[in-house]
Amino acid sequence: MSVVEVDEVSVTYGDVTAVEGLSLSVRDGELFCLLGPSGCGKTTTLRTVAGFESPAAGRVVLDGRDVTGLAPYERGCATVFQDWALFPNKTVTENVAFGLKMAGVAAERRRERAREQLATVEMADHADALPAELSGGQKQRVALARSLAVDPEVLLLDEPLSNLDKRLRETMQLEIKEIQERLETPMLYVTHDQEEAFTLADRIGIMNDGELVQVGAPKAVYDDPDDRFVEAFLGSTNFLSGRAVADPGADGGVAVEFPDAGLRTPLPAGDDLAAGDEVTASVRPEVVDLSPADGATASTDGGTTPEPDATGRADGRVTLAGTVSEVVYRGSDVRHHVAVGDGVELFVERAVTDAPDLSAGDAARLSWDAADGYYFGPDGARVRP
Repeated sequence: MSVVEVDEVSVTYGDVTAVEGLSLSVRDGELFCLLGPSGCGKTTTLRTVAGFESPAAGRVVLDGRDVTGLAPYERGCATVFQDWALFPNKTVTENVAFGLKMAGVAAERRRERAREQLATVEMADHADALPAELSGGQKQRVALARSLAVDPEVLLLDEPLSNLDKRLRETMQLEIKEIQERLETPMLYVTHDQEEAFTLADRIGIMNDGELVQVGAPKAVYDDPDDRFVEAFLGSTNFLSGRAVADPGADGGVAVEFPDAGLRTPLPAGDDLAAGDEVTASVRPEVVDLSPADGATASTDGGTTPEPDATGRADGRVTLAGTVSEVVYRGSDVRHHVAVGDGVELFVERAVTDAPDLSAGDAARLSWDAADGYYFGPDGARVRP
């Protein structure tokens, strides 16, 4: 059952369209993350669900009620804001109980409910403190408790952790996830942070330029991106620019040439492309094997990869020779940048314990299974087998 239904909603500001024809649903007990870069419309979408923005078209349905024309306080949802919005002159308990007071709940029941929610977010020991006496993480817990106290049909969270440092943000992500799973309160959560979305979400909706471009479980959207934007936004990757060429010997009759990298590879999904079409290949750093140029490269069958033919392929693998241009140590992992062909640079990431012993200036060999690459056509859509 869906608790939130956003149906073909568009939001405009004068001549500017912030959200266009967007539809999404949040299921009962689900934590749904809206993920995207700044300015993509994700906060506008959340504010429209909350009732702080009015759509130019479409409707918002909460728990089976069309609430499109209702004020925020009539919708049965609660919002946790980026800046927490706590009353500085009220105690923690008074802040948590404020929404209940506005709803006309009796004083004793307000205090009881506030104590319950403060215990839920592990802030019971700070019930009499003022916001100025709290850390950023503690303020965030209070804001969360205040929203949960009114027992909302859905909880809306607008980048609630963006003001916290990295370590505290990661801790709070796990705490929010644990609270959500325990209480089963449906949540619509806005963030621009990919790691945060992957940590929290049951499903992710990825937005770009006011449109919802892909929805799915975190693993599904990462393993099966629909277009180049999703592939680029969800993590670091190597992009190679090429062009489709006729190749009667390949499945589908099309191959792709990457002239700057000195690479040509068949494309099994050639029916989606015509000779001359621009093609972008994505090769993620974690699928690339890196070794000294004078050493054999491990293949998927446990043997060694023979020298590649003129296409750069050998036994289902793509192999390129290059020179290490830079080695970046990043604590627990190492990133090697390797120059190949004419002005092309690829990078490979490995844990420190698994990284090859290569330095800047060393000759190197890159190799990956051809099936591990993703291909995108001239319109950015994924070319699928």
